[in-house]
Amino acid sequence: MSEEHRETGTGWPQPAEPARPTGPAGEPDPRPDAPDPDELSPLAPAEPDAPPADEPAADEPGAAAERVPLSRRLTSAGAMIAVLLALLGFTLVVQLKTTSTDPTLAATREEDLVRISSDLDSRERRLRQDIAALEESQRQLRSGEQGRQAALDEATRRADELGILAGTLPAVGPGLSVRFDGPDKAISSARILDAVQELRGAGAEAMQIAGADGTAMRIIASTYFVDADGGGLVVDGRRLRGPYTITVIGDPATMRTALNIPGGVVASVQDAGGNVTPEEHEAVEVSQLHAPIKLDHARPVS
Repeated sequence: MSEEHRETGTGWPQPAEPARPTGPAGEPDPRPDAPDPDELSPLAPAEPDAPPADEPAADEPGAAAERVPLSRRLTSAGAMIAVLLALLGFTLVVQLKTTSTDPTLAATREEDLVRISSDLDSRERRLRQDIAALEESQRQLRSGEQGRQAALDEATRRADELGILAGTLPAVGPGLSVRFDGPDKAISSARILDAVQELRGAGAEAMQIAGADGTAMRIIASTYFVDADGGGLVVDGRRLRGPYTITVIGDPATMRTALNIPGGVVASVQDAGGNVTPEEHEAVEVSQLHAPIKLDHARPVS
């Protein structure tokens, strides 16, 4: 008989008892509440062929979908969110570049940009001078004893300025003479009006236009231009034939720059087969007068 059995008195060997867990030195576990080794530990793994109670069986619908690992589902959702955010960022960048970039200025040459910048600087200086002059006039009008004389001088100056703007007074000063020649379509009424508007924007103070025969018309705020039948222009009801010459008083450099802006008056006339020739003068005279409007109902207040 082997050593693993002992005599029980019945003639049958008794199986050896399972060994209890021992401590570090092979001694029994000294803990008083140590579980009986014959009892099944609650931490023992479940049977491999028995699914957990809270999970559906393999043959139930939806079991395969629920068995997909959670980390895989989270990874797919994160990838989709990242793709959407990347598309949104790309759209915002494209929109920002589209709205903040001027294609006209981007394609403009460096010397043209310099001329545009110089034109803007000249306008700024002119506006600052006007502001300084108005502030000085205000100070003089509030200066007490000199207020009456200052007010009279200011009224006279303003009357002269308004007379020049209204075309009822002649004017002389530095400026340009701008000649337009070419076919009728190149020097049409629309292009002459564009030139007048560009010159006004560049600080023109007085203008007149003359035809080939020397007939001149003063250009004021109410002046209109119409293409005449058979060629030529009708300016304030009077017909002129080309080529035309506009005489204008103002800063010559600023007005020349305004006419030569890319895509402006000079470029449009040249594209249509015409030509624009500006010439600077130290003193030009705008002598043609505009007939004053006869007032039927209004009268000055004394």
